[in-house]
Order: sequence, then structure tokens, then C-alpha cells
Amino acid sequence: MKQELKEEFEIPEGITIQLDKGFFVVKGSKGELQKKLHNPRIISRVMGKKIVFEAKKATQREKKLIKAYLAHLKNLVKGVSEGHSYKLKICSGHFPVSANVKGNLFEIKNFIGETVPRTLEIPQGVNVKVEGPFVIVEGIDKELSSRTAALIEKLTRRPGFDKRIFQDGIFLIEKDGKPIK
Repeated sequence: MKQELKEEFEIPEGITIQLDKGFFVVKGSKGELQKKLHNPRIISRVMGKKIVFEAKKATQREKKLIKAYLAHLKNLVKGVSEGHSYKLKICSGHFPVSANVKGNLFEIKNFIGETVPRTLEIPQGVNVKVEGPFVIVEGIDKELSSRTAALIEKLTRRPGFDKRIFQDGIFLIEKDGKPIK
């Protein structure tokens, strides 16, 4: 059943959002992000301190898209105001693993006794710190930060080995301050 759908998003204090041809530009205390959220069947408008998404004769698809747009906007607002952080733990059973950051390269040495270090290039806009047995990934863009944390975890992946027995590696333990169960 097609219906008229209207959703509103309240812009928090200290955040400015501009809309230009489907591109949302969000500015806050930590920086600026932009994302393209455009569909010809969805009308997006900035009205004072609110963002309004409207769809005339909306189907289930437009309803899902509007909800996705709201989730993306919330992530952008949280990123420019607080930032996103991911915490990983370095686990080694036999060989002592050392991880460090050199410029824009993340490097893991002596993983399972390997002589050649494993490296990963850190994208611009993401900060990676090694504090003892923990690796902390921070940034204002949630997609970049989470992708970097996943690539660090994937860097120590060993296919063909049982994860329950061979537990060496770097594993994600916190997403945005919430522990993973």
C-alpha cells in the first residue's frame, strides 16, 4: 500500500548541516564530513534546525531508504561531535608479537615467528595508536574507522587453522566504547 511518508531529524547544538544536490555536508567541533544521500523519489530538505525527508506514494523501498538515511546522518553527526573509536587486543601464545605505527603504516612483527613483518597502510583521517597489548583506531568517519579496524584484524588471519586452538592474532574487543560479547 502506497502512502505519504515524512520523517524529521533534529540537528543538535553545535552542528551545522548543509544540503547541496544530494550531498549532505556536516560540520562539527572535530571536523567536516560529507555524504551523498540521494534518491529521485525522496525529497530532502533542511528546514531551520530540522532535516525533513518526504516521499509521496512511498513504497516499502522508500521507507527503508529514509530509515537508512537517518542512520547515516546520526553516524555523521556523532563522528563530527564525538568521533568513533575501536579497540583491538593483541593476543600471542608462544611468539611475542610487537605492533607499531610508522607514519601511515601499521606494522606487526614476529607474528607466529614470521621474519617478514605484516604491514597495512592507514587511510588519511584515521588515527591508530598502540598502547601495550591494545590497538586503538579513532576517526570521525565511521566507515573509514571501522574498515581500518577490520583490516587490522584481517591482517593476522590464518586460514585453515582452527580459531579455537590457534588463538594468536589481533581481535576487536570494543566498538565505540561498547564491548563485544
